Amino acid sequence: MQRPLWSHLFYRLMQALLLLGGVLFFRIRLRGILREPVEGPVVVVANHQSHLDPPMIGMFFRRPLNYMARETLFKFPPLGWLIYTLGAIPIDRDGVGLSGMKETLRRLKYGQMVLVFPEGSRTRDGKVGVFKPGFCALARRGGVQLLPVGIAGAYRAWPRTRSFPCAETIQIEVGPSLGPEEIATLDDTALIAEVRARVETCVAAAEAHC
Repeated sequence: MQRPLWSHLFYRLMQALLLLGGVLFFRIRLRGILREPVEGPVVVVANHQSHLDPPMIGMFFRRPLNYMARETLFKFPPLGWLIYTLGAIPIDRDGVGLSGMKETLRRLKYGQMVLVFPEGSRTRDGKVGVFKPGFCALARRGGVQLLPVGIAGAYRAWPRTRSFPCAETIQIEVGPSLGPEEIATLDDTALIAEVRARVETCVAAAEAHC
């Protein structure tokens, strides 16, 4: 399954605009992009600091990202149309609902990349929160790779308590992925702990450059 041509072109246009704006306004940089798998299904697992996270992470990847977004966001046009066009998948507030899970698995089946935030919502204090187990089911299907990503500075740029973002340096770090063989050796508890540790390592590396 491929995106329609018009959707693909729109995605690339928005990616270019976001990259320009992110570099100029937030002095954003990403390290470790060569760790992005060149093919096959990938679940990108990241910490969640602000509303900036999905576009700031996605604008660097060579392969289009599918985003998991709270279903309530789709009820506010034109935001709903925009995120749908950019590949967002609606999920319920408690994590991945049944319909969201099916659609996510369908896209992974076709070898696509999906971005998830296992914390479920934006951090309240800038720290990496508790990871929910929803991504484990995705990771165990069809040879999926898990790619940890850490973002730093986005919380200072746009915390939950502020209506609009301000100019702050944002840094992103991509860590080494976990392949299907390694995932298969871990139960859910161990997998969550391993992925969270890798994301925290990425966050610390990104924070060092802020």
